[in-house]
Amino acid sequence: MMTNPNRPRRSVLYMPGANTRALEKARSLAADSLILDLEDAVAPDTKSKARENIRLALEVGFGHREAIVRINGLNTQWGLDDLKTFANSKADAILLPKVESATQIKEVASLLKQFNPVNTIKIWAMIETPMAIFKLLEIASSDPLLEAFVLGTSDLVKDLHARHTPDRVATQTALSLSVLAARAHQLCVLDGVHLSLDDEVGLQQSCIQGRDMGFDGKTLIHPSQIALANEIFGPSLEEIDEAKQSIAAYNAAISSGAGIAVRNGKLIEELHIQDAKRILALANAIDTFLKAN
Repeated sequence: MMTNPNRPRRSVLYMPGANTRALEKARSLAADSLILDLEDAVAPDTKSKARENIRLALEVGFGHREAIVRINGLNTQWGLDDLKTFANSKADAILLPKVESATQIKEVASLLKQFNPVNTIKIWAMIETPMAIFKLLEIASSDPLLEAFVLGTSDLVKDLHARHTPDRVATQTALSLSVLAARAHQLCVLDGVHLSLDDEVGLQQSCIQGRDMGFDGKTLIHPSQIALANEIFGPSLEEIDEAKQSIAAYNAAISSGAGIAVRNGKLIEELHIQDAKRILALANAIDTFLKAN
C-alpha cells in the first residue's frame, strides 16, 4: 500500500548508476523522485562499480527527492548483492525488474527483512511483460511492502512485437489494467517513458494521456522532460481553485440541510469532494517540496 498517497511523483527520472556526474547533478533537479539504475542503463562490466556509486550517493542523500534503486533481477549474478547492499541503505524503495508473479515480490520482501530486521524500505515493481499484465492482481496483493507499479512500456512493446505510436494503441489495455489493479490495492502507478528526446509535442501528448488515464506520474529518461511532467501531472491553478470552491459550496449546502450542492450548473456530491480534497492535498505537498528545494 502506498505509504503517502499524496506524495508527489509527477516526475520520476531514471539515473544511470555508472555515471557519477549524473548522480551529482540529480541533487539539483526538479524531479520528485529518482530511479537510480543498476539494470538496463548499466553495462555488465560496470555493475559492481555502479552499485558502489549509488551506495555512496545515498549516504550524501538527494534532499527532498525520493530515491529508488532499480536492482538487477535475483535470477542474475548481481541481483542478490544489489539487494544486500541497499537493504541497509538510505534508499526509499527497491525497484524490481520484470516482475511476473507474487512470488518474486514475496521473495524480495523476505530477503529485505532477513538482511535488515527493522527494514522500512518499500518495494516497487516493474510491469513490463505480457505475463505481468495477466498477473496484475496477484502481484498487487502480494506483500504490504509493495508500494508502486512502474510501467516498462518499451519492453512491453518489444515483447508484443508492436510499434510505438503517438496514441500508444498497442499498450492501452496494459496501461488501463495496471491503473485498475493499482487503485484496487491502493498502490502508486507510474506511466512508462517517452523515448524521443526531441519530441516535446509527443511527450506532452503522452503525459496528458497518462494523467487522464489515472497515472500518478511519468517515468523519464532525461532532465529536459521534468518540467513538462511536473506541469501536467500537478494540479493547475484552475483545478485548485475549482476544488476549493466545490468544497465551500458543498459545505454550505450541508449546513443548510441539503445533501448535495449545485455550482455553475454542475452537481456536487461527496465523491466530488473526496477528489477535490485529494487535489488540494497534492497541491499542498508539491508546495512543501518546492519550499524544500
